[in-house]
Amino acid sequence: MSTLTALARAQAVAAGRAQPIATVRHLHVHDHPLVLVPLAMAGEANAPLAALAGTDPAKPELLVVTQPRDRDERFRFADRLGQILVRYVDSFADVTEDIPIDRGKDVRTRYADAPQLWVPNPAGIDFLRLFGRSTRFRTIDGEYPVPVTVPLLGRWLTFFATSAEVPGSALLLNAVQALGLHWVTGQSSAEDAQLGVLLAWIEEGAAAARAVENGPVAGPATDPDFDNRVLAPLIERSAPELPAVLRDLMLPTWERMWRVLTLLRTLPVGERVAQRWDGDKDVYTAFAQHVAEGGAPQPRRDGAVAAAGRLQRLESAASRYAVQRAFDDPLVLAEYRLAGAAFAGTVTLAAPDRVDDSGKRPVLRPRIMVRTPEPVRIELGTSLTSPSRPGQKARVISVAPAPVAGESDVLLELSGGMGRKLIAEPGSVPAVGERLILTTLSEEFRRSGTLPDPSETPWTHGGPPIYDDPAPTPEPPTAAPESPAVAPQPTN
Repeated sequence: MSTLTALARAQAVAAGRAQPIATVRHLHVHDHPLVLVPLAMAGEANAPLAALAGTDPAKPELLVVTQPRDRDERFRFADRLGQILVRYVDSFADVTEDIPIDRGKDVRTRYADAPQLWVPNPAGIDFLRLFGRSTRFRTIDGEYPVPVTVPLLGRWLTFFATSAEVPGSALLLNAVQALGLHWVTGQSSAEDAQLGVLLAWIEEGAAAARAVENGPVAGPATDPDFDNRVLAPLIERSAPELPAVLRDLMLPTWERMWRVLTLLRTLPVGERVAQRWDGDKDVYTAFAQHVAEGGAPQPRRDGAVAAAGRLQRLESAASRYAVQRAFDDPLVLAEYRLAGAAFAGTVTLAAPDRVDDSGKRPVLRPRIMVRTPEPVRIELGTSLTSPSRPGQKARVISVAPAPVAGESDVLLELSGGMGRKLIAEPGSVPAVGERLILTTLSEEFRRSGTLPDPSETPWTHGGPPIYDDPAPTPEPPTAAPESPAVAPQPTN
């Protein structure tokens, strides 16, 4: 827990109400999302019991498995859920947009929008991941055929669950983490995992949260007391009222999901959220086209090289997401200021036309002086970036005490983001009196490491040598060299 988050939790306890830890919304909230509230049977591995799904708050569709141990019923459930999900994701495959690439010399095409799924909590994402894994390899013919939508459902659920692992992706979101990204309460993180309590802390306060502590759970696991008293007898006698009971159990969570979306929409959106959503549209476009072209389902497990490549991408996404959140939100950037990775100050001197001619050719290198009351724990020569000018680098030349006690003067040399001439473009160099925040964080692209071809990895990592037949192939016999004809000798 960071310092500011700990302080916000203490303030939440004192005020009896959740406290904001963000000034902007750091995720994309779709205008037309698909909300899914899954429910699984206790004691069974990923056995679906029921689900509420839909894109209209007033018209949720209820799916129920009256006998969760019945294979046919479970696949009928998967078939119906697949119809809902596939119809939803396909609705975004009609409109495309052209994206300029190669500095405007060419264009590429992608879908103009992408689908977005919402579930109540991280356990809901885990349920979708396991359900996708159990359905995407099913066959539609043979000894145990399933409806054609079942393996398609599994592939899409696997796609969404995989995207949820990427920091900053908004294709599959859960309400608990989305709220926790923007507010903290006066209770523990484990207690925050209950959607009803967390939402009550934010909307009304601690007193309202205590009133809903014993309310219906948000799934996918059910309450043991409910299982024993209500659910088990209904399943045992195949009671016709089971769907109505499950609907009443899940409706409070369904209503809270839409209140979460409304609450998040009240926050101003971060500047770089649209950029991340564009990346989600690219990912959706690629996978939708892969499915349309009859591509193979996702493998059961990644090979060594594929796993290493995926780890690299996740690490890069996590680093990029952290920087973007800090650049979008002063409250997030304040954490880095406390840690010494950033400082704020006012420009006191500026030489915008300074040219460095010590090299082979002259280059524009303006210098500015920034006075700051904050401790500067950054080494000389370090490149800094300002969120207001992310394409510009500021190299630390010197740090000296200012005439005012407790303040420092930081001399910085600027490069980049000022045009291609020896005269800086207007507004590209900070002017005297401008307030800046400078940090070691940077959005600069970092090239990933080079990974070997799978065929070049050792056998311990899936590469050669692997032989189906360990016995060597016999060489064809060679003809013996000709020798002088010798009459056969009689044998006794």
